[in-house]
Amino acid sequence: MSSSSALERTINKVISQADADFITQIDSSYQESLKNLEASRTKLEAEYNRILESAKKQADNLKRQIVGSSRLSVRNKQLILIEKAVNDTFEKAKTLLASSNKESGYRILMTKILKDSIKMIDSGELIVECNKNDIKLIEKAIADSFNETNKLKIKISDHPINAIGGIRVKSADESMTFDNTLDSRIEGLKPLIRKSIAQMLRGEV
Repeated sequence: MSSSSALERTINKVISQADADFITQIDSSYQESLKNLEASRTKLEAEYNRILESAKKQADNLKRQIVGSSRLSVRNKQLILIEKAVNDTFEKAKTLLASSNKESGYRILMTKILKDSIKMIDSGELIVECNKNDIKLIEKAIADSFNETNKLKIKISDHPINAIGGIRVKSADESMTFDNTLDSRIEGLKPLIRKSIAQMLRGEV
C-alpha cells in the first residue's frame, strides 16, 4: 500500500471521527436547548399564572372597595336622614312644649319635677333655676309644696336659664347640680328615637 493511500485513509478516518463528534455535539446541544426551552416555557407559564392571579386579586379587592364604598355611602346618607328626622322631631316637640306652659297639665308636671329634683340634691339650702316665663309658676309650686315649717330653704335664682321648661336645682354652694329641664329630658330620649327611626328605615317595624 502506498504511503499516499495510507495517509488518505487516515485523513478520512479523522474526518469521519470529527463528523461523528460534531453530530454528537449538535445532538447534545439540541437536547439541551429542548430542556432549556421546556424549562423556560414552564417558568413563563408560572409567571403568566402568577400575573393572572395577582390581577384577579386586585380586581376582587377593587370590587370589595367599590361595594364597601357604596355601602358606606348609603350608610352615611342613612345616618344623615336619621339625624335630620331626629332633629325635626325634637324641634317640633320643643315647639309644642314651649307653647304648653299655661296649661294645667304643665303646672302639675312642673310641681312634680320640682319635688323630684329637690330629692336628688342632699342639701338644706337649694337654688332653683328656670326660664323667665316659669318663675311665677315655680314660686307658687314652692309655696304650695314646701311650707314655712319646712327646714328646707329654697331660693329661685335671679338669673333665668335658657330652657323651654323644667328646672335646674343646685346646692347653695353649687357643689351639686341636677338638671331636670325639659331640654335635658328630650336629649335623654334622643337615642331611643334615633333607634326607632333607624328600625323604620330598615323596615324592622
